[in-house]
This record gives sequence, structure tokens and C-alpha cells, in this order.
Amino acid sequence: EIEAKYTKKMQVLRDELDLRRKTEIYEVEERKNSHISELMRNHEKAFNDIKNYYNDITLKNLALISLLKEQIEEMKKKENHLEKEKADVLLQNKQLKEPLQQAQEQVFELQKKLAHYDKDKEALMNTKARLKVTQKELKDLQWEHEVLEQRFRKVQAERDELYQKFTKAINEMQQKTGFKNLLLERKLKGLLGVLEKKEVELSEVFAASNLDPGALSLVSHKLEDVLNSKNTTIKDLQFQLAQVCKAHNDMLQTFEAKLTAFGIPLDNLGFKPLASSMLGQ
Repeated sequence: EIEAKYTKKMQVLRDELDLRRKTEIYEVEERKNSHISELMRNHEKAFNDIKNYYNDITLKNLALISLLKEQIEEMKKKENHLEKEKADVLLQNKQLKEPLQQAQEQVFELQKKLAHYDKDKEALMNTKARLKVTQKELKDLQWEHEVLEQRFRKVQAERDELYQKFTKAINEMQQKTGFKNLLLERKLKGLLGVLEKKEVELSEVFAASNLDPGALSLVSHKLEDVLNSKNTTIKDLQFQLAQVCKAHNDMLQTFEAKLTAFGIPLDNLGFKPLASSMLGQ
């Protein structure tokens, strides 16, 4: 009975211990699995971080490689361009060699001229002084020019007014002189015709009348007196006509002189003044 009792207790204790052992094993397994899961998560995260890090590095390196390739292409293009520019520059240098030599000669000449810089500087100062004086004279001349322009406009207005007055006066004078000359010429022709008629009549009277020499001499003296009187009248008329013609010609000469003084061409009159010929010359 005791052996059975302790066997039973042993079995119960073994079952408890076995259950405890299984429970502990299960807990250990759970902790192990949890730890393994945590480690796997940590390792997965670390792997993803490392993967992302190296992916970023790879992408950056690829972008850098692409950029470097583009830069290499650009550098090659620049190198080709620089080679062309180098060839152009060499050609320009070759072409500019002769102008450079000429420029060096000019520099040599300029260096010679530089030795005379002080003299040129002094001459320049003198020229500046003369320039100031000339500028002052120019201002004075400009002021005088403005004053003269005003006077010229005033004189031009007076000239135009005088021109109009002269034109009007010359027209009136020509009309009056022409009319007076016509009257004097007609009067003179009439007197000459009357004189010739009287002479003819007198000759006929002398021929028809048989007067004695004394009466004939008396009549002749009276006739001579009448003729002398008529001749005097004719000379006075001719003198008056000559005075009128001379006044007309003098007036024309004065008018032409005034037009010339004011710078007006005679063609601008619109007519040509007629000079009167003095009768009796």
C-alpha cells in the first residue's frame, strides 16, 4: 500500500514536473520565437535600411556617372571648340603679326612724340586759353548775330514796305510822266506844224505882195521877232520836257540803287521800267 501510495505520489509529482517542464519549455519556446521574430524584424529593418542606403548610393553614383558623362561630353565639345578657337587664334596671330609690327613702329614713333609732351601740353594750355577767348568772342558774336537778325527782320519789313511804296510811286510816276510827255510832244508837234504853216503863208504873202524893201524889212523884223518868240517858247517847252525826262530817269536810277542795296533783284518787279529819252538833245 505504501509502495502504491508513493508510486502514485511519484507519478503525480512526475506529471506535475513534466507539466512544469513542458510549460517552461513552452515559455522558453515562446520567448525564443518572440526573440527570433524581433531579431528577424530588426534584421529586416536593418537590411532594408542598408538596402535603401546602398540603393541611394547607387542612384547617386548613377546620376553622378551620368553627370560626369555629360560633363565629359561637354568638355569634349569645349575641347573641340577650343581647338577651333586655337586654330583661329593662331591664324589671327599670324595675320596680326604684321599689324603688330606696325603697331610697334607706331609705339616707337609715339614714344618719340612723348618726348615733346611738355611742349604739346603747354601748347594745349595756350590753345585752351585761346579757346576760352574764342568762346567768349563766339558768345558776343552770337549776341550780335541775334541783334543783327532782329535788325535785319526790322529792315526787311521796312524794305518790303518801301518796296511796295516804290512800286506804287513808280507806277504813278510813270503814268504821270508818260501823260505829261505825251501832252508836251503833242503840243510841240502842233507848234512846229503851225510854224511851218505860218512860214509858208508868209512866203506866199511876200511873193504876192510887191512891197518896197523898207516895208519888207520892217515886216521881216517883226516876223523875226515873232519867230524868236516862238523859238524861245519851243526851247522852254523842250527844256521842261528834258527836266521831266531827267527827273524820271533819276528816279529810276535811285529806285534801282535802293533795290540793289536791299538785295532785291530787278526781275522781281514784274515789269521793266522804261527810261525816257530827253527830246531836244
